[in-house]
Amino acid sequence: MSHSRPAIMASDRETVLILTPVKNATGFLDTYFAGLSKLTYGASSISLGFLESDSDDATYERISERIEPLRRRYASVEIWRKNFNFHMPQGLPRWTHAFQIPRRKILAKARNHLLFHALKDHDWVLWLDVDVIEYPADLIERLIATGRDIVHPHCVQHHGGRTFDLNAWRDHGQVHMDDLRGGPDLVRLDSVGGTVLLVRADTHRDGLIFPCFPYGAANPAVRRPGPLALGGELETEGFGIMARDMGYQCWGMPNLEVLHAPV
Repeated sequence: MSHSRPAIMASDRETVLILTPVKNATGFLDTYFAGLSKLTYGASSISLGFLESDSDDATYERISERIEPLRRRYASVEIWRKNFNFHMPQGLPRWTHAFQIPRRKILAKARNHLLFHALKDHDWVLWLDVDVIEYPADLIERLIATGRDIVHPHCVQHHGGRTFDLNAWRDHGQVHMDDLRGGPDLVRLDSVGGTVLLVRADTHRDGLIFPCFPYGAANPAVRRPGPLALGGELETEGFGIMARDMGYQCWGMPNLEVLHAPV
């Protein structure tokens, strides 16, 4: 298995905006902020942005309590609130098939709202889900050092385990990152997930967003017919197809693993 490190590490003079949509996230906040505190990228070059939506717990309040101490460390820290009035029926997991489409439409809207609020003159946007619980301290340096506009590490629940973020794929959804593990450190993807996703900020400024509607039916990369086929793709998958339509290539790092909390 190849674990070669990038020959050129990123300069922390490039500014990074870390964006995290949150909902009912109080149980993950300690781990989330502990992970951020271990990053070796210069904190003065990092800004944080949060959008809280539709929580039934005190997520907004718990993050707000941390804002002032965080502002003493990072370039800027902001939180916004936007409710979409979407709630999963009690007892059903979030991946329940009948609710996947409406849930991901709302998640796309949340990502776009957060992006439009938070993006200023930053060089990079790092999308980081609150329930990603482990990643290398030099994650940002390694992602930027690829020199790619859009790059996604391999999100798993156990090191060496199956891919967790199945929204990262190529070949019409037939090939995921665990199929590519052990080969090149950088591989082409048609679609990406949003658990951990680095995006050059200018691609967002050019109009690259997260579609909250089926996007890209005419694109030859759009996924296979199947139960979620809509004549296009939603949210991060739609993002990947839109990126391709705009002339950007998505990339994955199958040998760089980040851990998602058990679900």
